[in-house]
Amino acid sequence: MNALEVANLTKRFGTVVAVDDVSFTIPEGVIFGMLGRNGAGKTTTIRMLMNIYQPDAGTIKFRGNRVGQEFRDRVGYLPEERGLNTKMRVLDTLLYLAELKGKQGAAVKAKAMAFLTRFELDTRTRSKVQELSKGNQQKIQFISTILHDPDFIILDEPFSGLDPVNINLFKDIIMELKGQGKAIIFSTHLMEFAEKMCDHIALFHHGKVLLSGTLAEVKQRFSTLNVVLHYEGSIGFLSGQPYVRKVQDYGNYCGITLAERSDSQRLLLDLVSHGVEVHKFDANDISLHDIFLSQTGAKGEDA
Repeated sequence: MNALEVANLTKRFGTVVAVDDVSFTIPEGVIFGMLGRNGAGKTTTIRMLMNIYQPDAGTIKFRGNRVGQEFRDRVGYLPEERGLNTKMRVLDTLLYLAELKGKQGAAVKAKAMAFLTRFELDTRTRSKVQELSKGNQQKIQFISTILHDPDFIILDEPFSGLDPVNINLFKDIIMELKGQGKAIIFSTHLMEFAEKMCDHIALFHHGKVLLSGTLAEVKQRFSTLNVVLHYEGSIGFLSGQPYVRKVQDYGNYCGITLAERSDSQRLLLDLVSHGVEVHKFDANDISLHDIFLSQTGAKGEDA
């Protein structure tokens, strides 16, 4: 059964088509990666799911029924633009937002304190939100998103502005939520995290969904002529080889697109004969980053 079904969703702002006939489905209990560059239409789509924007066309169904108040009561939403009342105290903020979702009493207070302890904020319960660092404010926003035990969770760029330690903590909690059977939208332009965490993806570009499906299906579709290489040495000689269509080189890591599937063995022999130290050689593998580049044609800073 699908947790969410989006069909032919469209949103215009004047002459600009921000979301253009978008369709995708999200099964129960998965992390769904909503991927794409900033401005690709991800946040506008999410705002239509949340009834912040009304779609010009299309339908959104939650567990078979059109989204309405039931969905909004059972969803946890971390917006891209954070919106806490900075004058309120930390614990009061969490309890107030939980009460708006119908949760109150000793149990929710104990749960809030458990999260604050895990995020090393248990000594800041009486601090005003404005007294916290930007990263700690984001922790409070994240806790408020999941404190009421939602069935469906939407995280719009949840790692924005976080250091590696806190990114790892957020990631661990997101994976725990998935393990509890939650359906989660993870909207990001960071392909590395999406590749590690997502079960299903939809790639947005200029308001359209270019491709969608399980991560395994998408990678299989694009990997048959691709090699992922981790190496030391110089691979400049590859640019003149007739069996190499394209090289996406990032220093000690690269993705290589071949002309034929059988060319992978020839490539490996050439690398060794040119003195390249091969640390990892994965034939028929491709990163989400390389799929994104191949589908959008993004270059340089656009990528």
